[in-house]
Amino acid sequence: MERGTLCRMKGGAFFNHQTWRNGHNQVRYVPRAEVPALRKAIAGYRCLLLLTQQYADLIVQRSRTARSAQQPKSSRPPTRHTIN
Repeated sequence: MERGTLCRMKGGAFFNHQTWRNGHNQVRYVPRAEVPALRKAIAGYRCLLLLTQQYADLIVQRSRTARSAQQPKSSRPPTRHTIN
């Protein structure tokens, strides 16, 4: 699994793998032979991010449902009876 993006460099012998780490852009040069494995690793990381987001959305929905089930049902306010 890898973070970042992969870009072809001029000349075609290497690709540029860019990642953001500790507030800085890090760049490493990747030989063409390693590109398929790196693309798969980057796709795996993106899949992890997607699955994590979906899981968080599910937990938020469950939490909201549980909280609304615990709250008492609101009833109509009592009517005032006037004495004549």
